[in-house]
Amino acid sequence: MADFRYVAKSMDGKIHRGTMEAAGESALQQLLKEQGMFLITAREGGRGKKRRKLSSRQLSEFSKSLSTLLASGVSIVRGLEIIADEEGISPAAKSLYLEILADLRKGISLSEAMELRRCFPELMLGMIRSGEGSGNIDVVMNRLALHYERESRLKQQVQSTMTYPVVLLVMCILVVIVIVTFILPQFEELFSEMESLPGITEFLMAASDFLVNQWYVALLILFMLGIILRIVSKIEKVRRTIDYIKVHMPVIGKLNRVIYTARFARTLSSLYSSGMPIAPALQTAGGTVGNLYVEQQFEKVTGMVRSGVPLSQALKEVDGFLRKLSSTILVGEESGRLDVMLDSIAMTMEQEAEEATKRLVTLLEPVLICVMALLVGFIIVAVMLPIYESYGAIEGAA
Repeated sequence: MADFRYVAKSMDGKIHRGTMEAAGESALQQLLKEQGMFLITAREGGRGKKRRKLSSRQLSEFSKSLSTLLASGVSIVRGLEIIADEEGISPAAKSLYLEILADLRKGISLSEAMELRRCFPELMLGMIRSGEGSGNIDVVMNRLALHYERESRLKQQVQSTMTYPVVLLVMCILVVIVIVTFILPQFEELFSEMESLPGITEFLMAASDFLVNQWYVALLILFMLGIILRIVSKIEKVRRTIDYIKVHMPVIGKLNRVIYTARFARTLSSLYSSGMPIAPALQTAGGTVGNLYVEQQFEKVTGMVRSGVPLSQALKEVDGFLRKLSSTILVGEESGRLDVMLDSIAMTMEQEAEEATKRLVTLLEPVLICVMALLVGFIIVAVMLPIYESYGAIEGAA
């Protein structure tokens, strides 16, 4: 038995794609026939080799290169040959493009060949399918290039803005470790001569002794906690709860809502502009938000749109987006320029996300400095308190 990825047509003319296990292509054809479908193409090893997901920057560069070549009149096959031979391309990317190229030469469509690799996002696959159906794949690739370029720029802005707080946090942790493991042991002989120590001093000295003499146990505990947290975070209910908190946290929740709104609006704008019907475009865009709590609400939203509810009204029900999104879409629906308004709100939200990130970092800097000061202050108090008490006892005896 082998896995096959197939493309089949049903009696009503609809195209169906999927994977199925069968003894051979003839057996697959018979199985599909029993389901009322006729096989068009089939490829063995349907589930394909799972590759590492491509970054937004890689997707943008690939889309831009292919869009430019297609607009110049170059065929898709020749375009991929040129892209695969470009200087500076990584061996993994070159191998990926050559595999797609081999499938194209066998008559498989670009979207199918890319889907088999399992490293391209559903948004890109959906838009390319739409472009293949309408015959304007060069325009679609250009939209994809712009989409992933903006997504990459937003991620880089967030990462670069968060660099300083992360460095400050790491420095804070390192300072505490140095004090606890190198400086505090110098006071151990002094404290051992005292009859009794304050509770905070005993706690601090015990922590210092543990980190110095049993550091490997501390590393093992951290390693196990990391594994446990990773496993627990993959549980759907836990992920949903965490993502719910991300949306409703003070200050940070507002930033997350801005980012989710911008991401959704940009994706929906790209899909809708490429010619995809609004209901499937809405479902695909909802799955790219990056927050499980928000994404799970789109089954209801899509159902409302299919039943005739205006998109602006349906999106009002989503907990996790800014109200500005639904009001802007309402203007687009009334004016008949929904794609323009979606693109406009996406650009506005991306600018707001950048500004909100900068404000968040401005707030985080003094908070982290205060945390560092409190930790160092706690250590100083724990060290000086027994010394001060001993001096007090000597003065009292005198």
